[in-house]
Amino acid sequence: MDSQAQERKTAKTRLTEALNTYGGDTKHESVATAIECLVSLNPTPAPARCEALRDGQWLLISAPNFPDGELRADGKYVYTLGRLAFNIFQPTSLKIVIDRVIQPVFPISQTGKQTHDIIVEFTTADENITPLQGIVYNKGICSPVNGNILQVQFTGGELVPRDQTNREAWNAIFGEQAKSPTIGLKQKLMTLILRMIFGIVPPQGMEAETGRVSFKMQRSPKGKLKLLYLDEDLRITRGEQGMVLVCQRLLG
Repeated sequence: MDSQAQERKTAKTRLTEALNTYGGDTKHESVATAIECLVSLNPTPAPARCEALRDGQWLLISAPNFPDGELRADGKYVYTLGRLAFNIFQPTSLKIVIDRVIQPVFPISQTGKQTHDIIVEFTTADENITPLQGIVYNKGICSPVNGNILQVQFTGGELVPRDQTNREAWNAIFGEQAKSPTIGLKQKLMTLILRMIFGIVPPQGMEAETGRVSFKMQRSPKGKLKLLYLDEDLRITRGEQGMVLVCQRLLG
């Protein structure tokens, strides 16, 4: 191993340790310093166009960037279901624990674009109901703007049960998607504004056979994502709001 590769390996180890120590918080000074050090060693020029390293299945190893999360003692984050997808899915106030967040980035045939889905696997955290396991898909696409930046566009989403989930219990909790969301007035107004701006078509109900609930965005929001670091097993990105996320490649 050459000296640069050894330096990167050491920097990645320090970043992993800092993430584990500080709950994955990329804003913490120690984590931010470790990220800055590793970014300075980025071995991949024009990472947004480097298909061999850019594409793949990525696992989020830093803290999720949904609003208003609470860090538990076991290192997992708790959110309300509404915070995962524009307050679309009901019941919006249901507390869930994020088990993991995955992002598949793969070519979309004959388009010059890639998938940019954010797949959130969760378990309900309400003590009054049997724990249920589900997945929220925030569906998206991306394409390179230049060598370092991807344009990202979200097109809709889905809520589905995981295979082992009790379907009767799932339908009882998530089956009534036509109800008004149980959120405050300010959030209701913001949700209404977002739906108008993005042309959100809310769920029309649940598919009885699959337990699937879905929505679409007719005027998809677009944003830019900068790739700060990319190698064979690690990716660091920064969004337009300054949020830095660290992902590890999933193999197999």
